[in-house]
Amino acid sequence: MKNIKVLLVDDEKDFVNSLSERIQMRELDSKIAYDGEQALELVTDEIPDVVVLDLRMPGIDGLEVLERLKKKYPKVQVIILTGHGSDEDERISKRLGAYDYLQKPVSIDKLIRSIKGAYQNLQDTMSAATYAEAGDMKSAREMMEKTRKK
Repeated sequence: MKNIKVLLVDDEKDFVNSLSERIQMRELDSKIAYDGEQALELVTDEIPDVVVLDLRMPGIDGLEVLERLKKKYPKVQVIILTGHGSDEDERISKRLGAYDYLQKPVSIDKLIRSIKGAYQNLQDTMSAATYAEAGDMKSAREMMEKTRKK
């Protein structure tokens, strides 16, 4: 799984730079955006597999970025990582398509497990689409059911 492309989006520069280094030490590819606008620009250049996204940022907040990402790039997996979220934010994030919702501080191991789980979810979704395109609807449904259960 070392080819996972991760985009980290957070306005706390020291935090996100440190997080990027720690992720790269685990042989995952990471890029950084310091706000929502920059994140959306970077995604148009290269679509990541997983986006780790803060909620509270100046300009476009994380929920707006999540909504725009899922609308334009529905397969991109998004993990919300916030220090200022609420139960309502979590419900909205999940409704908008977030794969996971984590609170800061989070252990790097937990975050890596979530990133790898999100990437596996992406792979399962793509496999289901391949089955569907080939006309094997039974296998496509089984794969989507497997993905939903996770």
